[in-house]
Amino acid sequence: MKSRRRFLKLAGSSLIAAGLSSAIELKGSPSTPVAKSTDRFTLGMAGYTFREFDIDGTIAIMKRVGVTNLSLKDFHMPMNSSREQIEAVISRFRNAGINVYTVGVIYMNTQEAVDQAFEYAKMAGVSMIVGAPSYELLPYVETKLKSYDFRLAIHNHGPDNPLFPDATDIWNHIKDMDPRMGICLDIGHTIRNGADPAVDIERYSARIFDMHIKDVDKASKEGTTVEMGRGIIDIPAVITSLRKTGYSGKCSLEFEKDMKDPLAGIAESIGYWKGVLACR
Repeated sequence: MKSRRRFLKLAGSSLIAAGLSSAIELKGSPSTPVAKSTDRFTLGMAGYTFREFDIDGTIAIMKRVGVTNLSLKDFHMPMNSSREQIEAVISRFRNAGINVYTVGVIYMNTQEAVDQAFEYAKMAGVSMIVGAPSYELLPYVETKLKSYDFRLAIHNHGPDNPLFPDATDIWNHIKDMDPRMGICLDIGHTIRNGADPAVDIERYSARIFDMHIKDVDKASKEGTTVEMGRGIIDIPAVITSLRKTGYSGKCSLEFEKDMKDPLAGIAESIGYWKGVLACR
């Protein structure tokens, strides 16, 4: 919190750039926060953010905030969709300038569910699944990764679910498996489970394929999502660790507050993130 004012001075212009105002044109302005040219990671949106919106509503918000990468959830493209239905959904996003870079989180409790997830991802045209297979299915998932040449980013659940509560648990289960078996690090669930996301980024960087970024108000199971910069996560330290390790994936904002009216909170969070990027 002590650094929040400094970053918000820069973040304010990012809020405007993110779509809160169409009256001011910031192109070329020296005060507009930008990521360092050496940053290899890019911003995205986690699909769960749009649980209360249809595809058109999701596209509209993403256009307002200027984000073009999406991790697609199955409520916008059901798991039992046909190839034609999947192609139609992906085309709607593509035609709107949005890149569906992965699908998930997909839960897999049977071999049939694993088979379905891989075919679903293949038809969607992605080569990475954000998922949560049952522990006993990990060897079977490993064979599918080799067959499809996909990557799996296992999502940590924090204290809410005994399945993969944190990155350490994921690492301990996959460290001796195929290197395409990795982690989707949710920094909110990480801190709610008593771990430091900046430390985990450096400790497990070799297997971190995707990130869900957010802020929360408590380092406990009771912690809930707040606008980025208003909570307890040390976002500057997270960004420092991403840069130090050369992370080159997506950092997808998962905003779970005010889910029926999230635009302002999404824009504030993106503005804060960009403000930190600009002044670190």
